[in-house]
Amino acid sequence: MVRSKHFSAAISFFLLFTYACNAEPIMPPIPPVGNSYSLGRVGNAEDLQTDTESGLVLMGGSTDVDAAMLWMIERSGGGDFVIIRVSGGDGYNDYLYNMGGLNSVETLRLNTVESANDEKVFETLMNAEALFIAGGDQSQYLRLWEGTKVEEAIQYLIHEKQIPIGGTSAGCAIMGEFVYTGESGSIISQEALQNPFDERLTVRRSSLINHPLLQNTITDQHFSQRGREGRLVGFLARLKNLANNELLKAIAVDEKTAVVIDKDGQAKVFGQANAFYLMESNADQLAETLQNQTPLTWNLGQQALKYKTVNADQNPSLDLKTWEWEWDGFWYVEAGELKIN
Repeated sequence: MVRSKHFSAAISFFLLFTYACNAEPIMPPIPPVGNSYSLGRVGNAEDLQTDTESGLVLMGGSTDVDAAMLWMIERSGGGDFVIIRVSGGDGYNDYLYNMGGLNSVETLRLNTVESANDEKVFETLMNAEALFIAGGDQSQYLRLWEGTKVEEAIQYLIHEKQIPIGGTSAGCAIMGEFVYTGESGSIISQEALQNPFDERLTVRRSSLINHPLLQNTITDQHFSQRGREGRLVGFLARLKNLANNELLKAIAVDEKTAVVIDKDGQAKVFGQANAFYLMESNADQLAETLQNQTPLTWNLGQQALKYKTVNADQNPSLDLKTWEWEWDGFWYVEAGELKIN
């Protein structure tokens, strides 16, 4: 018997209607709980816990140093890499994920105290196997993040979970026990040496990161390119009253360059230019002239500060647990003029 097209269509509709009535209802997927401060995540949406190894990256700004990022990825065990910043976009996500070997990369923009205390932000940070602080304005990082859940998470990641942590430019500037806050505006070397009590020379102890490998240490960046040698000496002179009679130290990094420090305190340099290590020669002696509106004199027999310059071409491993190595010479200041001996 030949059925008409209308009859066949009616049978098909009846069967489809009967199946639909008896089948389980189709529900749309439930989206995961979002993080309103996330600029995006690439890779696996699920958290992955890996074996990590502590370490530190101090990057001097400008173009990022691929070798230093790969160094961090290796020590993350291939887990979840998180970037935090106050301004800017998600450019690190694809850059880092495309290097390979990571479960995910996510960028958080934390530009309010509320965002720095957000529970989802806290959870994301606590689950990180590597943390990187982008460039920006360190005065905002300190103002918005100190004393918040972000600080609590960072301290857990450093001291308990022991993951690699790094920063570039302003992110590098806040790594040490002591920081230049920049909260009153920027100061250049000549200004710092002519008046080490200039209101823009704002240095203090910070609780935000205060990495154990950088005790009694201040960090600086964009160093040679912006002529910051004298400024850094001014920082150290002003920090003498906070150092508890211990030797003050500094690590300064040029652009397109990074210092990487492993869990044992061994430091190496990656990148195109130089890193500088400074340490005062005598913790018990103050600068000869350290007064407001007066040029700095910190001479001490032309041996006020020991220095060493290192680059990737001649790259000894320096022990930052002892700071004992062969120095290149001394920096000192006479009547506001930086000199090298």
